[in-house]
Amino acid sequence: MSKEKITIQYIADSLGLSRNTVSKALNGSESIPAETRNKVLKRAIELNYKQFALIDTDTLTTKNTGNIALLTSNMPSNSHFGASSLSGLEKKISSDGFNLSIHIVRESDISSLVLPNNFDTKKVDGIVCIELFDKKYTQLINSLGIPTIFIDSTADIFYPELHADIILMENEHSTYLMTKKLIDNGYSNIGFIGDYNHCKSFNERWSGFNRALLESHLQLNHLFCIVEEDRYIADPKWFENRLDNMNNLPSAFVCANDFIAINVMRILKNKNVRIPEDIVICGFDNSPESQIVEPHLSTVHIFREEIGILAAEILLSRVENPLKPPQITHVQTKPIFRESTGNLNESNL
Repeated sequence: MSKEKITIQYIADSLGLSRNTVSKALNGSESIPAETRNKVLKRAIELNYKQFALIDTDTLTTKNTGNIALLTSNMPSNSHFGASSLSGLEKKISSDGFNLSIHIVRESDISSLVLPNNFDTKKVDGIVCIELFDKKYTQLINSLGIPTIFIDSTADIFYPELHADIILMENEHSTYLMTKKLIDNGYSNIGFIGDYNHCKSFNERWSGFNRALLESHLQLNHLFCIVEEDRYIADPKWFENRLDNMNNLPSAFVCANDFIAINVMRILKNKNVRIPEDIVICGFDNSPESQIVEPHLSTVHIFREEIGILAAEILLSRVENPLKPPQITHVQTKPIFRESTGNLNESNL
């Protein structure tokens, strides 16, 4: 007998809610009460619904010995990095007997510097922050005195003032290596695309890109770079117009992530620009799409689930010993060269 397909209606029936309510909760709608939203998300994880299927249901049996709160401005399930990291995080936290609750931080919360309505500091033993890149809001969370770990952080974070742990994927060295490899293979006109003030990871990738240029005695050409705010780059029409307004294209683009790189490829291919014959492109993340897009995208692999597990280990250690010095942790990444950068000379690695 085939297993019954898990649908939004199935989740709704199991909770005694309407299909519309469940759909809105899964999409992070602000109109749904936080308690209802968390109930729906928990049920979706239990049932392995779509993007939540990465999370092992065996880890949901907890000993109820403590509570960890996940604060995020964007549902982790909406990104490949977030979904896989959440999987690792959930596994480790649950295996150590802690419950994980998810709290969506709205734009209005960030602008008003208030915590989510359903967030009770008296009932939280530790905090995990994902995709919270506002410095003042980071300072607010930091002031609570609750053991906290940030998975990535605001670009202008000042470590000596932070009383929390941070975990990042290694960004600078892998971007440096990819850029240097392009240079060593004759690509001297190279542009960078991405808002290096968006988050610490993007900022470190920008640093790696510039270090490769500097060590190769190449001048940064701002005319080849698109570094405006991330909200603009994420707008397809704005982004296409921005590329259209470039008088000349560089010989290569290094992009802050795969999402940006794949959009660049789509726009340029629509204009009959050949990849990699006319221009080479690389991204960062090793998203599933990077292996589907044609040509396949050169990128950097992130060990997403392992980052989630390590984040949980660091946080739980902090809960046990709050007086430990805060640590900044980088998890190794791995450059992957595919067809979008052509046949690069492996001896130049």
